[in-house]
Amino acid sequence: MVVLVLGLTGGVASAQAATAGEGGASLLSPFTVLAAGLGMALAAGLCGLGQGRAIASALEAIARQPGAAARIQTAMIIGLALIESLAIYMLVIAIILLFVKPGL
Repeated sequence: MVVLVLGLTGGVASAQAATAGEGGASLLSPFTVLAAGLGMALAAGLCGLGQGRAIASALEAIARQPGAAARIQTAMIIGLALIESLAIYMLVIAIILLFVKPGL
């Protein structure tokens, strides 16, 4: 994720320099790039912590009640998918912040 965010910000920075060199006003502020990068970093980090806690709780529940392992595993996988979707939503928001021109 860090490589992806750095790659996106590098591409945006070069596009911003090219636009500024042509005499056009740049529409992308450094704060937009910072907000996208920090938002994605925060979302990815907290989703990772949430997934780790969910897996630990599920394994503890399976250790206590092995007969319910299938039901616990199904609930865990659905929960992990929902947690991961939050990071994907933040990635979409970061891409929108970086590549959509304001005012259009």
